[in-house]
Amino acid sequence: MRSKLNWLLLVAAAAVAACSSDNNSPSDGGDGGGGGGGGNPGAVTVGNIFFQSGHNGTQNPAVDTVAVGTVVTWTWSNTGDTPHSVESEGSPGFTSSTIQSGNGAKYTFTFTTPGTYTYDCAVHGSAMTGRIVVQ
Repeated sequence: MRSKLNWLLLVAAAAVAACSSDNNSPSDGGDGGGGGGGGNPGAVTVGNIFFQSGHNGTQNPAVDTVAVGTVVTWTWSNTGDTPHSVESEGSPGFTSSTIQSGNGAKYTFTFTTPGTYTYDCAVHGSAMTGRIVVQ
């Protein structure tokens, strides 16, 4: 009887340990673009020389994984007078209409085809980048 009780306690302890493991990596295992965030996976903050995912907090590159048909919105926040833009580095071509610097300005793009899309700021280039993975 004692060995059965010890075995049950051992199994219960192992189950608790497995459930409480400290695993902060994204669920898809790649570059912070998957789950693990609390915000909208289609929200990106344009800050002062950074893009930041509103979903998982990744920054330069901001990396998000979204479903086909998702509208991604870039929102300018606390950029002061420093101008920024959003421009794709490939196809499909997308770019914010102008270089903007206003707090609260927005640019949106709907991703209709699966693939990986990289973007940067026309003013800051490789210092300010992001990637959208569309599945």
